[in-house]
Amino acid sequence: MTMKIYTRIFIVIAALVSIVACVNEPKVEFGLDTTDIQVGPEGGVRTIKVSSSENWVASTQQPWITISPANGRGTVECKVMIDSTLKFDEVREGKVYINGESDSQSFTVRQQGFQYQIIPSELEKNIADYAAFGSRSFEITVKANVDFKVKVPDNAANWLKPTKRALVLDRGSRPREVTVKFDWQVNSMPMERIAEVEFVPVETVQMGRNDGLKVVQKAALPIPVGTVEGDSLALLAVNRSLGVWTEFETSERIENWTGIEVWKTKDERNGRVKSAQFAAFTTKEGIPYEIQYLTAMEELFVFGNSNTFLIKELDCGPYVCMLPQLRRLTIGAYGLTKLHKDFTKLKNLEYLSLESNNFQTVPELINPDSFPKLTALILNACKRYSITDLFNDTRTNVGGFVDEPGFPVRLLMWDQLDTLRLSANYLQGNLPSDEEIAEIIAQYKGKVEYWRTTDRNVADSVAVDNRFFDENDIPKVLPETDFMAINLNRLYGKLPDWLLYHPKLDMWYPEILVWSQEGRAKDGNMAGFSNAPTNMNYYYDIFVNKKYNPKNFAEE
Repeated sequence: MTMKIYTRIFIVIAALVSIVACVNEPKVEFGLDTTDIQVGPEGGVRTIKVSSSENWVASTQQPWITISPANGRGTVECKVMIDSTLKFDEVREGKVYINGESDSQSFTVRQQGFQYQIIPSELEKNIADYAAFGSRSFEITVKANVDFKVKVPDNAANWLKPTKRALVLDRGSRPREVTVKFDWQVNSMPMERIAEVEFVPVETVQMGRNDGLKVVQKAALPIPVGTVEGDSLALLAVNRSLGVWTEFETSERIENWTGIEVWKTKDERNGRVKSAQFAAFTTKEGIPYEIQYLTAMEELFVFGNSNTFLIKELDCGPYVCMLPQLRRLTIGAYGLTKLHKDFTKLKNLEYLSLESNNFQTVPELINPDSFPKLTALILNACKRYSITDLFNDTRTNVGGFVDEPGFPVRLLMWDQLDTLRLSANYLQGNLPSDEEIAEIIAQYKGKVEYWRTTDRNVADSVAVDNRFFDENDIPKVLPETDFMAINLNRLYGKLPDWLLYHPKLDMWYPEILVWSQEGRAKDGNMAGFSNAPTNMNYYYDIFVNKKYNPKNFAEE
């Protein structure tokens, strides 16, 4: 009984304490610490303080505004979360209501719309002067809400190339990101170069922000021109750029480097590079720019690119064309499909080999007028694939001069040539007849010359009373040529007299290097000459005193 009395007393006391507490609780004036919130187009989080002695509830009809907590009592700090807008340069407003038991207030959220903008992730990009092929690029991110074009200034267009992925503007005015890739070329000059890249909006709009990109490329290390030191640095750089599989013996003097010959003179060339060979390498580019510093070099041999048959389009580049002193040049098995437009600057070439490349036609730059001193021209095996039957093969880019419209007759106008090699290609059709070649010569030279008994290359070989050449007008074609090879092409038809009776024909090993053709041409004709001689007796009946006449050997 006593226990029950104590319990009741405790309850009564607790109730009285509670009443007193309510009576004594300080009254908080209902209110907000701000009635206006300003926020940018990206949205974000802001805070607002709600004060009330009563319970309150927050509410809004704007889906882009969220308040947390959304109810409470006393003084509470609330987070107001605002979404990014979808509008361009337009203010939107929304109200949030704070409703208490006996009072209510509100505050306004004002959000500015997006301005048109193009903002790259970097405003300046520094790049090296050199990097290995395949590594010469960089990427930046561009944030934009309007489509744009990438504009590289004209003075940088030759070394900086941009590409841009599609910009997907799927959220109204909200900026989206796109990656822009830039490919760059090696800087060969000892001075930095700068490109002020612009991002130009496709539409005509009022831009709020439109940043550009400054690309700064490091200057190349200077190579002293005209010195032995400069030549050695250039050789090392070319070796590096080509990706040659073996390195030079840099512990040795330059004259002991493999494939290098130096001048041994008493003038300024002494000790400098006279001849250089680069073999067995891997590249997808033209001859490296450092080659231009080898200004005393007379002979250059570059042969054996592992990518020869993989490259779709490639020229030799401009830098080898900056060596007009070159007399002998070989760029073989490199993958060339064309020559650089400046190639004709090599006016002093005496020997040119472009064998085992991938030419579809004989380059137009290869002609007698462009190379007046040339005596040897090597163009054999310029094909990607070995194809016997062109008529039934559908492959493209096969090389071998397959697109050459007939035999390249301009090569036959080269009077000073002593060597012409065109073997193992896809030259097709007929050789020009005597009448045709005479007409071409007349157009090219202004007049036609015919072989006569008194000619230097004839007089010592024919009998004094032999009137064959005087009675037959056989045009002079390649009069100084000691070696010509056109075998293993797709030539057919009749052999003309200008070839059958050439004074140096027996030096050409014609049974192998002329008569021998193979396969089928694109027009379906089988290769092979209809009047190919079975032996050279007809020839030695005319050239009775020929050095190579087997009758003479038999008599000795």
